[in-house]
Amino acid sequence: MKNIFSILKLTLVLLCLLAVIYPLSIYGLAQFAPNQGKGETLSVNGKVIGYQKIGQKFNQSNYFWGRPSAVDYNAGASGGSNKGPANKEYLALVQKRIDTFLLIHPYLKKSEIPSDIVTASGSGLDPNISQQAALIQVKRIAKERNLAEAKVKALVESKINKAIMGPETVNVLELNVALDELSLKNTKVHTN
Repeated sequence: MKNIFSILKLTLVLLCLLAVIYPLSIYGLAQFAPNQGKGETLSVNGKVIGYQKIGQKFNQSNYFWGRPSAVDYNAGASGGSNKGPANKEYLALVQKRIDTFLLIHPYLKKSEIPSDIVTASGSGLDPNISQQAALIQVKRIAKERNLAEAKVKALVESKINKAIMGPETVNVLELNVALDELSLKNTKVHTN
């Protein structure tokens, strides 16, 4: 009986500590973080359109595509496919992505497709793509949006995140927002 009371006391102490005090302290600390711990959002005309650090689904042909997601871009269930590089299902899925990419980008060869545009990241929510993955989409997007390729390429180059270590990347959400702004400016120029 003595052990049961000790166990119950420990359970209550841990419950208070881990289910009340710890979450409240983390919430309190988050109030001092940028955006009060709600994440780095991107707004257009005062409306939040997405989170800069979480991958978004873009599959329309007039937008830059990001990395595929093993969790369909569900931030509440982040994770990879958990399939090894020799798994037949995984290899078939990657081949399907390659085939689809080549169908939409007939001017490319398979060897020109960077791996990050056909493989999901470990979290399934990577918001960035490599510079090469963005640049190989320029021709398609320029055609879809009736923009000069040079303008779209310059836009990509202006959005490259220079890294001290590691590869240079491009945030897909930021790039697509800038692309919409460029298209809007181009439309205004042609209508005036």
